[in-house]
Amino acid sequence: MPRFTVVVPVHEVRGLLRECLESVLRQRSCHSETIEVIGVDDGSADGSGRLLDELAAADRRVRAVHLAAPVSAGERRDAGAGQARGEYLLFLEPGLVLLPGALDAVDARLKEAGDPDLLLFGHLRTPFLGTAEPARSLDVLRAAGDAVTTAAGRPGLLGVAPVSWNRAVRREFWRDGGPRFGPGARAEAMWALGALLAAGSVAALATPCVDHRQRRPLPGARPAEDRGEVVAAYDALLAKTAARPGAEALRGPLFALAVRELLKTYAGARGQRRAYVRAVAAFSRTHRPVGSGRSGVRARLLTGGRFRTLAALDGALAARRALRSRVRAVRRSALRTAFRHYYRLQRLLPLDPGLAVYASYWNRGVSCNPAAVHRKAAELAPHIKGVWVVTKAEAADGHPFVLPDTLAYWRLMARAGYFVNNVNFPDHLVKRPGQRHLQTHHGTPLKRMGLDQLDRPAAAQGFGFRRFLARVDRWDFSLSANPHSTETWSRVYPSAVRHLESGYPRNDVYATATAESIAAVRRALGIAPGRRAILYAPTHREYERGFSAPLDLVRVADALGPDTLLLVRAHYFHASAGLPEHPGLLDVSAHPRVEELCLAADALVTDYSSMMFDYANLDRPIVVHAPDWEVYRTVRGVCFDLLSGRPGDTPGAVTTSTDELISCFRDGGWDSRANAVLRAAFRERFCPYDDGRAAERVVRTVFLDEEADAPRPVEPARRAVPPLPGQTGARRVSAAGRPSP
Repeated sequence: MPRFTVVVPVHEVRGLLRECLESVLRQRSCHSETIEVIGVDDGSADGSGRLLDELAAADRRVRAVHLAAPVSAGERRDAGAGQARGEYLLFLEPGLVLLPGALDAVDARLKEAGDPDLLLFGHLRTPFLGTAEPARSLDVLRAAGDAVTTAAGRPGLLGVAPVSWNRAVRREFWRDGGPRFGPGARAEAMWALGALLAAGSVAALATPCVDHRQRRPLPGARPAEDRGEVVAAYDALLAKTAARPGAEALRGPLFALAVRELLKTYAGARGQRRAYVRAVAAFSRTHRPVGSGRSGVRARLLTGGRFRTLAALDGALAARRALRSRVRAVRRSALRTAFRHYYRLQRLLPLDPGLAVYASYWNRGVSCNPAAVHRKAAELAPHIKGVWVVTKAEAADGHPFVLPDTLAYWRLMARAGYFVNNVNFPDHLVKRPGQRHLQTHHGTPLKRMGLDQLDRPAAAQGFGFRRFLARVDRWDFSLSANPHSTETWSRVYPSAVRHLESGYPRNDVYATATAESIAAVRRALGIAPGRRAILYAPTHREYERGFSAPLDLVRVADALGPDTLLLVRAHYFHASAGLPEHPGLLDVSAHPRVEELCLAADALVTDYSSMMFDYANLDRPIVVHAPDWEVYRTVRGVCFDLLSGRPGDTPGAVTTSTDELISCFRDGGWDSRANAVLRAAFRERFCPYDDGRAAERVVRTVFLDEEADAPRPVEPARRAVPPLPGQTGARRVSAAGRPSP
């Protein structure tokens, strides 16, 4: 029998679930005889259930429970507890994590206290975009000391936050009449208080065991609460407590707690305040202890005949809202220009549902996923005109375009029905009702992105997270190339956006390329027939200035000889790689379409660039050259261990020095059978949707509302891959990495 069962209710938490469960599974002494984790999903539409199954398949301590229909969080907890085998039940929410050593501390305290019915333990509180701080409950737990007591014996324990995840409940106590969660918005608080009041023995542990990481509140994320149900919940709790032997000592403290919560609830009771006040008045008449002192004063605040105090509270709330509104208005007024006035006037005019705005890489031209979407939209939705935003220095390749900060630009931004970008549009863009924003992204995340950079100051470098989140809130659709990206985007870009697991439109060309089109690209680049072309594409490092190649390119070119050409692609932040003159080196940094460079190359050498995920579609050798891996993952942060050597993590050969890279290509290690197997697993994990029809799925979903008609992705094992340079005919690749014609 496990010592602990940790129950995790799962609903639309794809980006938060993995870290939550891993915080439990990484606890010291956490083997299968110590712990079991039960995740309970009720049909999450975001794929949380599939992720739960994946985690359960990878670790036998995890069990996935799937409910037939959506239920409340409390009912998910009850379902998990009903299947528990552990001696003690703990509950943990996705987004919260157990702190290192938490279960050892809980276990030790339980044994010291003689295995009581209930153990209350401390937690840290981490505000959204803030740093961890001790919760007030820790003071209450310290005051309780080491004695084993009851709620009646120490009413001060009611001051511990009434949540499910700061207490361990003996399963026999829960099974033999302990409270259940049930439905309702306040079910968790009522359960927490009910368990404390009913427990025959209670111990305290004044040690933080959980990090309560507060999530970003999203519009519509929490359903409107019936304030009458809140009053009824506390009414039932006090009535049940009054019937318990020796409950007189609890009546005053419990009533005071209820009054505090009801006063908090009043602030949001717009539209139903008079009815709410009447319900609270009845509650007070029923449960207010005689001579309740300060608690009675607080109750009378709600029961005064003329609502003078409530009116004052209403006035204070309104004044605060008005003050905030005025501050925002002054700030906006200071930033307005003549163009912004024009923009505001244009926003009064009707939207044009046949107009779409496209941009890529901060207006650097026509490229990447937006370009592929534009091409497909011109084919499937020709009634929607696409206009590109480009700078004067960039070409629009014959497409309609506007320059930023022109009258045409502001008119376009005010009235277009669709916006497509692989980065964010500027802060000055105001999203109007009816406009649709498609965020295509421009890579699969290896490095930490978005909110994951909060603890990486060298990477963030003064990044304005709140302004960034305001931009994220404009997104309606977020493209995803693979489940890993969906999980990551969900966590690091918390918003109400819908994630489209469509694949990357820019990668469609890999499924349709022919021997002739590949040969044409190579001719345009000046690659002689039969010459091996190796694409070298290192990523940008925020902590370095300018292009830096952690590789002696001249030595590599000399060592590999005249039959090999190195195509050097600097990150798009840099105009060129600044290469020396050498017949074996070609600077392709300014080439407008990186997809063509990938098709032309026999192999890819990169460090941490997301290009590797796209290149894997071609099933050609990938060499990871990572001389500074420890520095990069420490400073920039990464999502997984690229150099682990595990299938799915590492795409092929790994080198850490110029000599190792040269040897890798000389001895054939770059294209070995073992690395082909790694590449196949990497492709399976990161290229599940790139079947050549990603752009069509996007256009039918976003522009045409024809999602039901969009083609379903073809799994990698059933797809053909383009021929290798110099070969004819497409190839198929088995799961073992063995190519066949």
